[in-house]
Amino acid sequence: MSPPIFKVLTLIISVFAILQISTAGDPDILTDFIVPPNTIPNGNFFTFTGFRAIFSPNNIVSAFKVLKATKVEFPALDGQSVSYAILEFPGGSINPPHTHPRSAELLFAVEGSLQVGFVDTTNKLFTQTLQTGDLFVFPKGLVHFQHNADPQKPALAISAFGSASAGTVSIPSTLFNTTIDDNVLALAFKTDVATIQTLKKGFAPKA
Repeated sequence: MSPPIFKVLTLIISVFAILQISTAGDPDILTDFIVPPNTIPNGNFFTFTGFRAIFSPNNIVSAFKVLKATKVEFPALDGQSVSYAILEFPGGSINPPHTHPRSAELLFAVEGSLQVGFVDTTNKLFTQTLQTGDLFVFPKGLVHFQHNADPQKPALAISAFGSASAGTVSIPSTLFNTTIDDNVLALAFKTDVATIQTLKKGFAPKA
């Protein structure tokens, strides 16, 4: 994908990100912007260069990867109620079920095709197959996923959030990579402790 096309797509996403500010969950600030202590702001402070990596010829992605621009990576976003993420999907990869507790997510399919979906509070599943150029919104706090079902072709998406820190709660990791008691999980999933322990092994840190 050529840089000029990417610039146009980024501009479109910017418009939607700005529109989200009106419904953002972040607290209002009483200044134009927030500057960390001992920082003198200039143009560099308001510039984020972390997404340049996707244009590098050395950018070979073998597993699902997220590049974030939240207030952690880009401090100028603090108090601005907006953030970005670029999602890179090699063929057949998945962004596992997760939630963003502080913001809705507006996903823009930039390249390739993605199967996406979310589950509402009545346990109803909403799914869609996105093509390049499509937008999909994941409502705030609801469990959702994205999957590149094509085993050969990569996919790329940009996500805009109405919060400088939307947060991400990965459902598999939260359940099976924490210290929740095995008996509790076995009862919750109506299975046995041995099955839970097998699942946990898949999330154990690799040596």
